Amino acid sequence: GYLWHVDTGCVFNSSDLNDIEYFEIYNYNKLKLFRFSSTLDKYVGYTEFGIKQATAFNNDKDLIADVRARKEYICLNNIKLDYESALTKS
Repeated sequence: GYLWHVDTGCVFNSSDLNDIEYFEIYNYNKLKLFRFSSTLDKYVGYTEFGIKQATAFNNDKDLIADVRARKEYICLNNIKLDYESALTKS
């Protein structure tokens, strides 16, 4: 079969929004096609198909606004919980 897989995550050193990187990595059959990084603030392609997708996604202003908002909505809220529940107690 075929497998389309998206990894998302947050990399952080503190709960300050400026210290958080949000990423999405799009894979197909274990091949990394393209990714979004909030540090770069854009999608980057790794294959011919991925470059086309990244270009189309980068030109979609609504999509870019949405993915930018995910950094705060997903990462910031969860990182605050992580700090309160685990990291400050280790």
